[in-house]
Amino acid sequence: MQVDDTGSGIPEQELDQIFEPHYRATIARRQGQNSGLELAITRRLLELHDASIEVTSELKRGTTFSFALTAI
Repeated sequence: MQVDDTGSGIPEQELDQIFEPHYRATIARRQGQNSGLELAITRRLLELHDASIEVTSELKRGTTFSFALTAI
């Protein structure tokens, strides 16, 4: 599955940190958005289902999150 947005994107140097609890990307801090828990919770839920999540992002173009869940 893939989830895309057309937002402001995430700087490449921050991509390895975005799944850490309470981490907020530079752009999100400037815009006063979120608590920084959403992606940490998402990653953990996927781990509990033996899945992982990948992210790619391009500034001023958006971000894509990809993951796969196996059927039971």
